[in-house]
Amino acid sequence: MKHRQRGMSLIELMIVVVIVGILAAIAIPSYRAYVIRSNRADAKVALLSTAQNLERCYTNSTPYAYNSANCLAAVTLPFVVASGTYQISGVRVPNGYVLTATPLGPQLTDDTQCANFRLTQAGVQTVSGTSPAPDCWRR
Repeated sequence: MKHRQRGMSLIELMIVVVIVGILAAIAIPSYRAYVIRSNRADAKVALLSTAQNLERCYTNSTPYAYNSANCLAAVTLPFVVASGTYQISGVRVPNGYVLTATPLGPQLTDDTQCANFRLTQAGVQTVSGTSPAPDCWRR
């Protein structure tokens, strides 16, 4: 009489669990880093789009009627990007503006490399995180 073995042994099941655990340990941090980078992209797009709208307002103003307060009022500030991960705000400075993207929620606690993004009317791009600004603005 032959008995055929059916199913899996406990050892085989434990091997599968270990393999799945190793794959999850690699995949989850990689996925979280990807999500953080995509949220940064949302913030940069919102900053550049707002800057473009402000520049359009300034271009439509005559030099004698130039008033950055009017242009900042014409653009809705502050606002939260569609993903809900950054708030875009702006302040008036002499002859221009400074736009800031401030992280919200999990982005605030998880992204210490590129925390706040800033963009000025002169196109100067800075960050307040631990990474250099060019690295944050390029990635």
